[in-house]
Amino acid sequence: MKMGYYGAEKTGVNAVNDDYPGIDTPQDLYIALQSIWCEFSCSPRLRPEWSKDNKSLGQCTITAFLAQDIFGGKVYGIPRGEGVYHCYNEVNGTIFDLASEQFGDEKLVYDCRYEQKREDQFSDAGKKERYEYLCSELHKYCG
Repeated sequence: MKMGYYGAEKTGVNAVNDDYPGIDTPQDLYIALQSIWCEFSCSPRLRPEWSKDNKSLGQCTITAFLAQDIFGGKVYGIPRGEGVYHCYNEVNGTIFDLASEQFGDEKLVYDCRYEQKREDQFSDAGKKERYEYLCSELHKYCG
């Protein structure tokens, strides 16, 4: 499978726990997400555009916090206008963005340092519910 996300070529990021057996690297998580991301896990404002051809659309925040659960590190955001941030991960200086494919050929700038806090992001009950759904589906995927 082609790893089409930003940072896919970088190695050295490994799971810090065994909460999701078989998910040892961001590459493993990306492969699992291809089976899990769906219209329900997509941000409601982007659902009308979500498709199986663009599975990562609207998945960034919940995916980045799930990746943080598995790999540690921090979640940062790139401003996208109107108070919206596109979230990505940094672990020990390695940046990866499992939901970057949604932007096609657009090159995002990952030197932004707008740390995203879980308590702020999940104050939105719908976003927290989508995150919990993603976690639950990943547990099922891992057997």
